[in-house]
Amino acid sequence: MNMIFAKYLVLSSLVLGVQLFLYQTQRIQFVEVNDTAKIHCSSKENLEGGSRIFWYLRREGETPTCIKSCLDNQNVSKFACKHERRSSTLEISNIEKTESGIYYCAYKYSSYLLFGNGSTLIVGDSYTNSSWVMLLVPFPHGSQVTGAANLACVIHGVSSPVYVSWSVSGELQEQGLMRSLKAKDGSLTLINHISVPMDTWISGKNFTCEVKFNSSGNTVKKSTRYSVASSTAPASKCSHYIVPLAAVAGLLLLLVSLSLVWTLCPSTLGFQPRISAPPASEEHQGGILYAHLDFDSRNRNGRTMQRSARGKRVKA
Repeated sequence: MNMIFAKYLVLSSLVLGVQLFLYQTQRIQFVEVNDTAKIHCSSKENLEGGSRIFWYLRREGETPTCIKSCLDNQNVSKFACKHERRSSTLEISNIEKTESGIYYCAYKYSSYLLFGNGSTLIVGDSYTNSSWVMLLVPFPHGSQVTGAANLACVIHGVSSPVYVSWSVSGELQEQGLMRSLKAKDGSLTLINHISVPMDTWISGKNFTCEVKFNSSGNTVKKSTRYSVASSTAPASKCSHYIVPLAAVAGLLLLLVSLSLVWTLCPSTLGFQPRISAPPASEEHQGGILYAHLDFDSRNRNGRTMQRSARGKRVKA
């Protein structure tokens, strides 16, 4: 379904000769549970009464689904289409928290669907007791000034989508790319990512990620800036551990070498290899087992004395 939705979006921009474009100026909208949400879609061209308008909803972590065809008058108590000559509005009555997501208007042109840019609808409060926000920044690369720096704002443990905005020294930036992960308990982890030129990152400006969970205005802000001192700090800290680590590694290598020499070549260390006792011989005489056992022993002068023990024949 994702591939089909992406295909429609691509075809929307490739259709030649089509001058109709759909605009959704409401990038974000907060509503309370059981209220009525109104999502607008407009065009510079005539929408022909809105009969070709469809509405799609994409929830976080799910594939987009068609929730309303404006040609269909069924279920108007929940979803209703309000049309004007060059605009169409989707009204959602008694909205529920599970209806949070991104709403796209679409216009059926021939065999294609032309999509709007989407409007994010947040119902109720997305904040939970397990929610937290963390800002991830690029690892320092010293004097490197080429390429791009990637920053990510991680929002963990929310119940529904949130609104994320970025600013650089107070100047608002374009919205970042949002990715989402859905846990088994239904909670969401959202990752909003932006990419800026490396020279902008190392310029010392303040980068701020602002997260809005509800319409009350309660927000969480996380800020950071590039610091020359921080780029050199890791190297200086690591240098204190280089010598001890090298010493420990050398000691371990020496111990392994000695153990191998001890096992494989004991004579080279001044030790004589252990003489294993010869196997005991066995013979059968008349069904009685005789065993000849040889034991090696050493006297105090280091000479070897041979003792033999012979089993006596036992009459059955």
